[in-house]
Amino acid sequence: MIDLPRIFLSPPHMGTDEAAFVTEAFDTNWVAPVGPHVDAFEAEFAEYVGAKHAVALSSGTAALHLALRDHGIGPGDKVLVSDLTFCASVNPILYEGGTPVFVDSERESWNVDPNLVEDAFRARASGGNQFKAFVPVHLYGQTVDMDPIVSLCEQYGVTIIEDAAEALGATYKGKSPGIFGRAGIFSFNGNKIITTSGGGMLVTDRSETAQHVKKMATQARDQAPHYEHSEIGFNYRLSNLLAGVGRGQLRVLDERVDARRAVFDAYVDALGDLPGVEFMPEAPWGRNTRWLTCLTLQPDAFGATPEEVRLALEAVNAEARPVWKPMHLQPIYKDYEFIGGDVSSDLFARGLCLPSGSSMSPADIARVVDTVASTHHAIA
Repeated sequence: MIDLPRIFLSPPHMGTDEAAFVTEAFDTNWVAPVGPHVDAFEAEFAEYVGAKHAVALSSGTAALHLALRDHGIGPGDKVLVSDLTFCASVNPILYEGGTPVFVDSERESWNVDPNLVEDAFRARASGGNQFKAFVPVHLYGQTVDMDPIVSLCEQYGVTIIEDAAEALGATYKGKSPGIFGRAGIFSFNGNKIITTSGGGMLVTDRSETAQHVKKMATQARDQAPHYEHSEIGFNYRLSNLLAGVGRGQLRVLDERVDARRAVFDAYVDALGDLPGVEFMPEAPWGRNTRWLTCLTLQPDAFGATPEEVRLALEAVNAEARPVWKPMHLQPIYKDYEFIGGDVSSDLFARGLCLPSGSSMSPADIARVVDTVASTHHAIA
């Protein structure tokens, strides 16, 4: 291994206010999973995305789980979900006994294909196995084309629960993702565009959903002086300490988006003309945060496979990863229904995510660029 500092794929990038908020939590002894930072973070986040309510939770996965549970997903219920995603978009469906049905991507945004969604709805319109919910995933900082999705779901009576874990700061026709359905969820995992080390947020315009989710996230304790429980609950609330981190991070979110987009632009300028290289497109309906800079390689033209490029980057201590492996190709999900063709599988086969952190220096970018370019020249 070359003795060079590690370039991570998407590391945390702290601002100047996070430590002050955490210190305040210590000084006031508000360190439990309630407190003024939780309340403030929820209010500030709801205002940022344009939702009426926000509930701070321990992870994006927890947020999706509670959104599905609040909607009443249970055994036998079919839930349509994007195929090209991380398993956390799907696992909560199984937590509640539901059945996922995967739908392929379109190439314009790499997100779920609305035409295939329409095909799926039409095929089940006259039967008894209609979908109870649809979980569109906003992938790699880019939004799904939501207008046709909203129209179709209204027409067929299917509830939308948006997985916007990877798309905080993105826009769809000037609006934030996560606000087009019954609920939307976001992630503050350590690799996200802003982080609370671990955490998530559920947003909704439904006061009854926000209240129910908050109750379920605190072990579903009923209003009583003693511990009374009339439904199953979970320990899913975000701590006041981490909410303080989130408040500081939210203040610099727009700067982080600009920085990641600048990293993407630098890669495109340096590598975009190489044969066989194609970067993830920005769809015309919104602004991509470029949470991760993703590209595809045509090995015959480029002269190397994505895995050869990834290993070359690893040799200079720079982290890169393949594009998400589609859910229908995962061993645990291979027996579930898949609607579509070969778009998501092709993106996985030829895709690569480059280091994309908002704190990358010009020297970091140059190391990645030089390695990718030299790999092409060495093998072509």
